[in-house]
Amino acid sequence: MSGASIAIGIDTGGTFTDLVAYDAARGRHARHKLASTGEDPSAAILAGIEAVLAALDGAAGDIAYVGHGTTVATNAVLEGTVARTGMITTRGFRDVVEIARQRRPHFFNLEVAKPRPAAPRECRLEVAGRLAEDGTEVEPLDEAGVEAAVEALRRDGVEAVAVCFLHSYADPAHERRAAEIVRDRWPDVPVTTSVEVLAELREFERFATTMMNASLLPVMDRYLSRFETGCRALGIAAPPKVMQSNGGAVSAGAVRRLPVNTLFSGPAGGVVASQRLGAAMGEGNLLTFDMGGTSTDVSLIRDGRPATRNERMMAGWPVRARTLDIHTIGAGGGSIAWIDPGGLLKVGPESAGAAPGPAGYGRGGTRATVTDANIVLGRLNPVSLLDGRMAVHADKALAAVDALAGPLGLDATRAAAGIVDIVNANMMGAVRVVSVEQGEDPRDNVLVAFGGAGPLHATEIAAELGIRRILVPRSPGLFSAAGLLHAETRGDFSLTRILAAEAGSLAALNAGLAELARRGEDWRAGEGLDETAVRDWRVDMRYRGQSFELDVQIAQGRLDADGLARALADFHARHLAVNGYQVPDGTVEIVTLRHALAAARPPVPAEASTSGAAGGSEARPVWFPATGFVETPVHARRALAPGQRLTGPLVIEQMDTTTLVPPGAAVTVHEGGDLLLELAP
Repeated sequence: MSGASIAIGIDTGGTFTDLVAYDAARGRHARHKLASTGEDPSAAILAGIEAVLAALDGAAGDIAYVGHGTTVATNAVLEGTVARTGMITTRGFRDVVEIARQRRPHFFNLEVAKPRPAAPRECRLEVAGRLAEDGTEVEPLDEAGVEAAVEALRRDGVEAVAVCFLHSYADPAHERRAAEIVRDRWPDVPVTTSVEVLAELREFERFATTMMNASLLPVMDRYLSRFETGCRALGIAAPPKVMQSNGGAVSAGAVRRLPVNTLFSGPAGGVVASQRLGAAMGEGNLLTFDMGGTSTDVSLIRDGRPATRNERMMAGWPVRARTLDIHTIGAGGGSIAWIDPGGLLKVGPESAGAAPGPAGYGRGGTRATVTDANIVLGRLNPVSLLDGRMAVHADKALAAVDALAGPLGLDATRAAAGIVDIVNANMMGAVRVVSVEQGEDPRDNVLVAFGGAGPLHATEIAAELGIRRILVPRSPGLFSAAGLLHAETRGDFSLTRILAAEAGSLAALNAGLAELARRGEDWRAGEGLDETAVRDWRVDMRYRGQSFELDVQIAQGRLDADGLARALADFHARHLAVNGYQVPDGTVEIVTLRHALAAARPPVPAEASTSGAAGGSEARPVWFPATGFVETPVHARRALAPGQRLTGPLVIEQMDTTTLVPPGAAVTVHEGGDLLLELAP
């Protein structure tokens, strides 16, 4: 691999699989987009790798890096295709995952179905042995009970085992011993302990996250085995990296141990790419808007840093893991329009996916989708997409929308406009979740529109939210894949230690920080990183009696009296900023210690901009809310030159997306080929 120079970023979605490649030796870029293969996502990926290698005149042996964003874990959880899981837990606590927090997700809906646990009740077995909250052993572990539980779970046919004991974050000895017994008695079953997944307090969240991790172990192992085998068959020697929810890519081995960290892998690449684009354009405050075929993902970047969270909900379950704060809804080009029992038009979350796809794709789909509505309104090319590689059947799109319009008493145009209005309203709600609901004014940000459908809907979303500037990257439909080329290698570690923030706690706090440092070093060595990895240290703090914490950065992995005083001052200031008050004389507790390591990849330069000499423009009728149908110029994006400025209405087409510029808006082509749209005030 000494001469290997090609890096490939891959983003697998529900409708399309996107690949972006860069050959550092020859300074060449390549990109490819093809339909996803739902039964085995790796099939489309491997076909795409062959396509970009052909475009680069390269060979598999030239590949130095493969970064992969995947929705395999996400889809398995959402579709209920995870492994049947067993749980071994402390006596009296088998029902923690179902008792949960007793909070209803919808206050006025009394019929919300509770999510079904991957470990059904008959597969959650209790054993004697208990720790106090400080790790003191109250009752020794019943090892014979663990052995009996293993045999019972084997007879039941579970595919994975989770070991979740009370207060194991304070002392993991019981969990580790139980896991040893499971592996000794049943070597073939994958097993995970809660302390490996989440060494933090709050039993429900820890048990639920561990149960989900265990249920994904066989799923991700099967997928990664197929993917790695396919890569080797192509002759690729470089081990693939997989994007995590935290925006960092890690080895397949790390993902096999903690697949729960990939639940938000897919959209993370787009946030990483947006952060880099914003830095290049001198814009630090961004709202990312990624609309694909199946879903829309939105997030906030403030002062150049993506917002993060330590807990997300997935299919009704809390997942406690460091993630980029990305809000996802079922709204995409393939979202199906339907009429509810009350006669109201609805759009999504069901999607036509890649097969059969929208009616206009001519692959057997008959139900109207957002894509079909855009074809009817003239916004999408009525003849072909993907630079002519995908035929568009405008008559089939019209027939599908017409079939929906009849029961509504509308013509096809009004029905199509209604579909677009509804999906736009759904997506505006998602943007408000990451901005307005977080105390951020969306008008202070630039909207970064990408994904196959993002630039088509971005101007209407922005106008409703009062956003005046929109960035459309050079290759919007492949933007998340491009983010994989820039993803750092990152690991996040945490450990609960509930201690008063005072000098007498320093020894215990530093012992916990030392344990995190050890875990971080073991991970760094496993990922093959050198000593230059950047380290970040934080502590979660709260006033005594509170049930929520705020994280505060500390300078290094060891606290002295001065460092503790600075952390306290920072906590009081942050509490004032976030909650509107502080209690300077209040007792402060440190609850959880956090450590992160990150190593950047070699930078990938932006692709040289086209001269604008090739191609031309045409025109077709396009529907806009303010004008109805109007004859609109249609430009090929490759024909636009840097520095060129155009005014709407117009449509800009390219292989991977279509950009809609409404009347009164202006678009400027920047030096790197990115578009800046400015809406009329």
